[in-house]
Amino acid sequence: MSSAGWGRCRGGAQAIGVLGYGALAYLLFLVSVLYAIAFLADAVVPYTVDSGRVTGAAWSAVIIDLLLLSAFAIQHSVMARPAFKRWWTRFVPASIERSTYVLLSSLILLGIFWLWQPLPAIVWDVGPTAARDVLWAVYLAGWGLVVLSTFMINHFDLFGLRQVYRRARAMDPAPLGFGASMLYRVVRHPIMTGFFIAFWATPTMTWGHLLFAAVASGYIIVAVRFEEHDLRRALPEYAEYAARTPRFVPGMPAPRR
Repeated sequence: MSSAGWGRCRGGAQAIGVLGYGALAYLLFLVSVLYAIAFLADAVVPYTVDSGRVTGAAWSAVIIDLLLLSAFAIQHSVMARPAFKRWWTRFVPASIERSTYVLLSSLILLGIFWLWQPLPAIVWDVGPTAARDVLWAVYLAGWGLVVLSTFMINHFDLFGLRQVYRRARAMDPAPLGFGASMLYRVVRHPIMTGFFIAFWATPTMTWGHLLFAAVASGYIIVAVRFEEHDLRRALPEYAEYAARTPRFVPGMPAPRR
């Protein structure tokens, strides 16, 4: 085989490898999201927020659950910082950086579901009434908002598929510009608004579910501030957008800085 032919063959193998890696990361993301929906609903899957393996007393369950959530928060935040990305892409090709982030986030999330320690004592419970059905509808609407909002920016860029596709086709990375469309004209973070709804809209709230919802919500509030700090530095127009658009709740005045 000539050197040119060998180069084309090697390039084709690399393209397939990059696409396969991105597809694997995306598939694992889909599995983790579907499991999360069932996990918080305490339905279908073997390990849920209210049922599963219990290895000790309530105080040890709280510590284990906090450590699990902390592991996700640290990975999710540290790997998203620009300084870490600059360091990380010295060892990992930029085309798969986002897919690697998605892959590790999904693995840690699945680890949380597997190792979660339930605290099944009930905080509140809505009986078999119309209100219970409404809460389940709101819960599913929250997850629907999460998914829908990803497509209002660039779903495939957010989860790494656009990057690996362009790399496989030997195309320029072509970073996306800033834009606010549809729900992003109403709130800056509709994905996070959807998560808040999904975390808290439940007809049966246990102490374990409350721990998950409270810690995850607190993490979102803190993490978004770091994200917005990075966005203001990278995108001059973001400051004006933030000044006129509330962070999570439609209609609320944007905080002054």
